[in-house]
Amino acid sequence: MKPASIPLGAFVRRTLLRRLLRPVAAFAFLVVAGVAGFSTVHGVGVVDALFWLIDPTSIELHFQTHEGPATLVKSYAIVILSGLVVVGLWIGETFVSAAFGGQIHEELRYMQTQREIDSLEDHVIICGYGTFGKTIAARLDADRDVVVIETKETGYRRAIDDGFLAVNGDARRENVLADAGVERAETVIGAIDDSNVNIQIIIATTQLEPGAKLIVRAGDETYESLARQAGADEVIIPEVVSGEQVSMSLSRREEKRIP
Repeated sequence: MKPASIPLGAFVRRTLLRRLLRPVAAFAFLVVAGVAGFSTVHGVGVVDALFWLIDPTSIELHFQTHEGPATLVKSYAIVILSGLVVVGLWIGETFVSAAFGGQIHEELRYMQTQREIDSLEDHVIICGYGTFGKTIAARLDADRDVVVIETKETGYRRAIDDGFLAVNGDARRENVLADAGVERAETVIGAIDDSNVNIQIIIATTQLEPGAKLIVRAGDETYESLARQAGADEVIIPEVVSGEQVSMSLSRREEKRIP
């Protein structure tokens, strides 16, 4: 059983809370230390001590009408307030980094990938990164530039991890095909395990780049004629190909047995 994927929003919130724990704890510690320190040094109540932390000018006003260790209290206030400022900056930096750092990283990676795709010519676009599409990509990798279009996030990440340029989206959409550089592509392969979707990809591709070679996967021979009518140059039926390979393998074995 595959582990359930964690939604991006939940992941960001969990990361944010975990990273904010230490600076928030430090902030709380300084507030408690400030209140306790003011109470110990000058004997003020908790409310007055908190007010001194919120408005340090009230310390000066207090000692204009009260006797006490003004210099010591003011020095202690400077130490605590300086610490609160530093910790406040720490909290802000942590929040920005945790909440937006991953998003910024994703945007930068997307821009870099798009620049690389925009520089390609006569490349192969593989729509779908299941077993069929992954096998084709691996075979072509050494000789041809490959761009993968994958709708599912897991497949998209897998293609990137395997070292391929990839676009996360529905290959039936013209803007997604455009992001993959279909106008400059030599071949578009519909490798999705859904014949209807692959035929729709053919139709969308011919609208943008009629000159591209179109290869599609079909579930059975019923879809082959439909795919060719839609514009496919080549239709691959995996089950038929597998059966032919088995037959050829058996034939070669029989030939070897014949003296």
